[in-house]
Amino acid sequence: MDATTLKAWRKAERARLIAARVALAPSVLDSWRRRMDVTLERSFPGLARCRLAFCWPIKGEYDARHLARTLRSRGALTALPVVVAPRTALIFREWHPGVDMAKGVMDIPYPVGSAQIIPQAVLLPMNGWDPQGYRLGYGGGFFDRTLASLEKRPLTIGVTYEFAKMETIQPQSWDIPMDYVVTERGVYRRDPDGLAFLGEPDPGEGTLASPVCYADEHYFGGQS
Repeated sequence: MDATTLKAWRKAERARLIAARVALAPSVLDSWRRRMDVTLERSFPGLARCRLAFCWPIKGEYDARHLARTLRSRGALTALPVVVAPRTALIFREWHPGVDMAKGVMDIPYPVGSAQIIPQAVLLPMNGWDPQGYRLGYGGGFFDRTLASLEKRPLTIGVTYEFAKMETIQPQSWDIPMDYVVTERGVYRRDPDGLAFLGEPDPGEGTLASPVCYADEHYFGGQS
């Protein structure tokens, strides 16, 4: 697939998946969000003691603000991405309720004047995703460029929904796969052969059917 065809194909797939997401009932999205909150909290205990970046939700994306509030209460520092200029890496600024905000690209709010931080982990929305852990974003390349620019790459957790799984996003040399993907179903970890499903939350307990994430050891200096 040549570059022009690929760009058009990704644009069409992005539009299709966003339309399907926006069409979902708010009650369904909230139910999935709550399920994913529990999965993330229990599977990645190190998030409660790290510098965590997430994205302000748009167009029915997973809303990480609820989880961020819980994690801040346990000691996490939370941040949002800031677009500095086209075709450049993002920066991240600390955010919590009360921080001054402005409207940026796609009318997405971003923090103004708060401290710039380097995240240890990122919760990254995915319009589409594939079995290798690659992400279909919004086409600007900001996150791939940013992850490639950081001296120590943060733990990257794609947050998305099962229905958005694609056969492939047709990844290119600059596309960076996620370390983990979390959906309403559970947790996937990227292994050499692609994403491996690690477990599904128990509906009653919110725990996973199989042991999950040892990411703490590498990214956060030991498990909690």
